[in-house]
Amino acid sequence: MSNAFLQLLVLAAIAVFLIMRLRNVLGSRDGFEPSQNEQQAQQPRRNFDVIEGTANQEDGDIADHAEPGSAAANALKAMRRVEPDFEVGPFLSGAKGAYEMILLAFERGDISDVRAFLAPQVAEAFDSVIADRKAKGLVTEANYLGTRETALAAAEFNPATGLAEITVRFVGELSLVVRNAAGEIVEGDAKTSRKQRDNWTFARHMGQSDPNWQLVATA
Repeated sequence: MSNAFLQLLVLAAIAVFLIMRLRNVLGSRDGFEPSQNEQQAQQPRRNFDVIEGTANQEDGDIADHAEPGSAAANALKAMRRVEPDFEVGPFLSGAKGAYEMILLAFERGDISDVRAFLAPQVAEAFDSVIADRKAKGLVTEANYLGTRETALAAAEFNPATGLAEITVRFVGELSLVVRNAAGEIVEGDAKTSRKQRDNWTFARHMGQSDPNWQLVATA
């Protein structure tokens, strides 16, 4: 074997050794790997529109229930400035629950459980109607079937006093029977439901510790 051939084998062995060392240190590439610019392009970009649009997102709750720029929307924004946690959606849900309880209590002639949610003038008016029924010997049997519509109708806010008033439009459905002292039906039908349409106004002073709204007007 010639010296030239031996030198070639030694050089080849050294080359293989160096390649193996480089693979161990740097790793190997399998298939296509994007360049650095391509890798940066593939990385998800931060959406700064979310940060810039925070105020719009906060006002989305109001825009869902009142026309932007309307008197009602401006009043609701003023309420939120006093109480940042105030939201129209949860308020309407609470108003719906109050409507169902108060309406049913009134129709059945006993508002003792809901009196705390009634302004004095409203409680007095309800008491008068209930007393008139009793004087005539009338008994009301009511079965509430559900609220079909709950929507914001109006909103007002007095920044000087902090008094907020929100009017809500309700459409309820119930069956109602009125019996006289002899037990005879004089009004209604237990098998037939009827729709009850009301505009109720709730009020409270924003920024105070008492979170309860009171019913101050009915229409």
